[in-house]
Amino acid sequence: MDMTDNLSFAVDSFLEFMKFSKGRSDNTVLNYAVDLAQFVEYLQQQGLTAPKEITSAHVRSFLREMVGFGFARSSAARKLSAVKSWMVYLLDSSLIEKDPAASVKGPKLPSRLPRAIALDDVIRLIEEGPSGAPALRDRALLEILYGCGLRVAEVVALDWADADLDERWLRVRGKGRKERMVPMGRPALAALRAYRDSQGSPEGGPLFRGPQGSRLTVRTVHRVVTKGAAKVGLAGVTPHVLRHSFATHMLEGGASLRVLQELLGHESLVTTQRYLKITADQLLAGYCAAHPRAGRDEE
Repeated sequence: MDMTDNLSFAVDSFLEFMKFSKGRSDNTVLNYAVDLAQFVEYLQQQGLTAPKEITSAHVRSFLREMVGFGFARSSAARKLSAVKSWMVYLLDSSLIEKDPAASVKGPKLPSRLPRAIALDDVIRLIEEGPSGAPALRDRALLEILYGCGLRVAEVVALDWADADLDERWLRVRGKGRKERMVPMGRPALAALRAYRDSQGSPEGGPLFRGPQGSRLTVRTVHRVVTKGAAKVGLAGVTPHVLRHSFATHMLEGGASLRVLQELLGHESLVTTQRYLKITADQLLAGYCAAHPRAGRDEE
């Protein structure tokens, strides 16, 4: 059998394409590898050996089996996304003549709107949450997470060379290694300068460091946020919640969706539009709660 007709070879070629040609992160490529390995195992159990044998029925039955096996619908939807991406690659590579996943719809997901915390709570978290030896670092970290709306992976990847403290800009490397410039507010700038001075004004290396000078990990950043939130009586606050709060508060303050899209590093405006619904819902809830004749059940 020609190796190009082999399912596993086709997956390996796709993963190399995603990493080296598309610039996807190691974590993204790993997720693709796990999901497609499950799909290939399922196909082999059905007696398939080559990509050209895959049909829409195989894709649909794979999804049903995943859900039946106990995977959450969100996980099944992610697996379908991996399969769809693989099929597009196979079609572009002429390894299949028709995309069998194009017409397959994922499981219906519950509507999960991003959660934002109140501005007063954000301020309490930033000002009262950090404690102990790394307090200056942690405060600067919280200011950047909320004040710039960065993803946690983007924060830990920052170097001092990425921070222009005179002009108040951060050079951020986002998904797909795409760079964007994000402005800093004055509180974030002040916190970052205080942290820098406590470190002896470092000229290079990671922006946020651990006790031994090594770059902070994603896990440590999560721990800083959750520990600080617990200290001020907040539950369920994560770095991602701070990013959602940044977006929601920006819209409430009058920022346009296009500006917010650039700041968040979203490729699609559709992703950014999710926050518009949150703000509208919050306004409606406030109106219904405050106005004497705003009851939903009144005609």
